[in-house]
Amino acid sequence: MGYMIVEEHSSTLLHLKRSPGIRSFSLLVGIASVGLAAAYYSSDSILWKLFYVTGSLFVAMQNMEEWEEAVFDKTKNLIELKTFSLYALLLTLWRRGQEKVVLDLRHLRDVCVQEEKVRYLGKGYLLVLRLATGFSYPLTQNATMGGRSDVEAMAVLLKRFLGLEELQRRWQQEEEAEFAEEVEEEEDDEEVEEEDYLNHSSGSEDEVDEL
Repeated sequence: MGYMIVEEHSSTLLHLKRSPGIRSFSLLVGIASVGLAAAYYSSDSILWKLFYVTGSLFVAMQNMEEWEEAVFDKTKNLIELKTFSLYALLLTLWRRGQEKVVLDLRHLRDVCVQEEKVRYLGKGYLLVLRLATGFSYPLTQNATMGGRSDVEAMAVLLKRFLGLEELQRRWQQEEEAEFAEEVEEEEDDEEVEEEDYLNHSSGSEDEVDEL
């Protein structure tokens, strides 16, 4: 499974989706099977058997990845990050299962690949959105296992869609220009101080000659 799937891509809108992978569903079936087997072969009462089944299902859903979406809208200058959790939906009795984060697209400064440790499975990779305010938000809550190439390809797609590379070059040129202006101002200040010092020295020498 890739990092994210492109649902819609136009000049002004980029819609990305991510669903739980084979590993999540395999884990769900495996843990649920343990609970069902314990209930089937157990000689306990029906209440204990129900506890085995429901407990295993809750544990299985807790370890599942979420359904995630990311929408980059240039017309509204917004970034919407949506997360849907089946475990949270059942835990809150269908009152709350989806979370949404809205960011200002104009504050986005960089998209970079970040390595993250995945419990029991090693390391994975995900994308991180870096904002001008100093905050960073992960594009997805779950890292993808395996190679880094899928995540890097998605980073290239995002940068190309948002024009971040051109903006970064422009910001770098502006910073270099500002730095050059500061250096010139410092040099001018040093020249003025040196001239004042020379004028003061020559005035002192003239006073000494008059005496």
